Amino acid sequence: MEKDKEILDEKTVDETPVENILGTEKIGRLLLKYSIPAIIGMVVNMLYNVIDRIYIGAIPDVGGLAITGVGITMPITMIITGIGMLVGVGTSANISLSMGSNNKERAQKVLTTGFVAVVIAALCIMVFGNIFANGIVSIFGGTEKTAYYALQYLRPLLFGPLFTLIAFSMNNSISADGNPRISMCTMLIGATINIILDPILIFGFNLGIRGAAYATVFSQAVAACWVVYYFARSKKSTLKLNKQSFCFDFSICKTILAVGMAPCLMQIAGSFVQVISNKTLLAHGGDMAIGAMAVIVSICSVFIMPIYGLNQGAQPILGFNFGAKNYARVKKTYLLGLTCCTIILAVSYFVIFTFPEACIGLFNSDPELTQIALNGIRIYLCSLPFIGIQMTASTYFQATGRPKNAMIIGLTRQVIFLVPAFLILPNIFGLTGVWYAGPTADMLAIAVSAIVMIREVKKLNTMID
Repeated sequence: MEKDKEILDEKTVDETPVENILGTEKIGRLLLKYSIPAIIGMVVNMLYNVIDRIYIGAIPDVGGLAITGVGITMPITMIITGIGMLVGVGTSANISLSMGSNNKERAQKVLTTGFVAVVIAALCIMVFGNIFANGIVSIFGGTEKTAYYALQYLRPLLFGPLFTLIAFSMNNSISADGNPRISMCTMLIGATINIILDPILIFGFNLGIRGAAYATVFSQAVAACWVVYYFARSKKSTLKLNKQSFCFDFSICKTILAVGMAPCLMQIAGSFVQVISNKTLLAHGGDMAIGAMAVIVSICSVFIMPIYGLNQGAQPILGFNFGAKNYARVKKTYLLGLTCCTIILAVSYFVIFTFPEACIGLFNSDPELTQIALNGIRIYLCSLPFIGIQMTASTYFQATGRPKNAMIIGLTRQVIFLVPAFLILPNIFGLTGVWYAGPTADMLAIAVSAIVMIREVKKLNTMID
């Protein structure tokens, strides 16, 4: 723990202020500096779910049904993540815009207001989630066979949303405060503890699927303490969480929620789409089809997390320079980020489609589930190389303080095109239609995003001239 504190307290005399770095350093170097820690952190943080599912799938005799139970809880965890994004993305984006406008006092108010909002949101989730857990699992696709496993996994998670939301949402503000390396450490710490505890609690203490949930809650509690320590006590933090700086500003809270609303609604929309997906999968493929989709989504998350990290790293650069009216740097950051996303996703596509059996085998050993997943993965993820166009467009509008644009871009893929695809295609092609729904929605959303961003880049060119 002493080494952890040294990282937080470390401060060099020749350190360049974050506002100077974001406005003057070369974009490529700056994107690497902010994105690589975020990518590493995101990939490691993704192990929370991936490692859980690997061990859960290995539980003797019930691994297939247990994985299906986890798949049923996915919409619920997506909603919790969405609420974290509501506050976390909104807070970090507003901090970056305030710092870019040289308004540190407002940035400080944004941080403390965001923290209070996180605590309130977490307590609401804990209370209402536990009261309605049984009904929620039933609505989200739980059957007589799988509801038991879903509740075994969900109940412990619903007692830890305070830790989850602080660790997830406030960690974004560490990057906005100019310390992406420390932000990466938050996720490294939590994921490492989770990886260590998973086999101990699942198999050593014979807790089964509950052990995976307990490991997640404990690891996130440690990560949350790390984040609070950074803002409360660390000499590295520019912004502070203490009695002297503490305040809650309703007008700032509205701004935070306005900016964070886009990613939040996208997550919540994704959650309800997942409910529709579960119901459709159950109707056309049975319980194991839901488990197969959970495996496919897990594989996809392994490869897509670097994109989230890259976008997280680009956000403070975009926000600062947009606030500073340095539109040439905004354009260069966006285009470089888009190029990097496309390259990463193209490589990911090659790996998944060359070694699908190996990828699926990491999460499951049930022959029936494996065969369903093999049939689905080649279709469902065929648009993977191109979705960076849509993802970077949404991030661009979030970072530049235009939540409505970000929300519309995000909802094209998550709701506007995907829901009709899920409702129509399975009635024509059966279970195969469920797999076709993903790439159909993706390609339509990509086309819309490309048109919007071409126009936006032209506007930037006009402002640069």
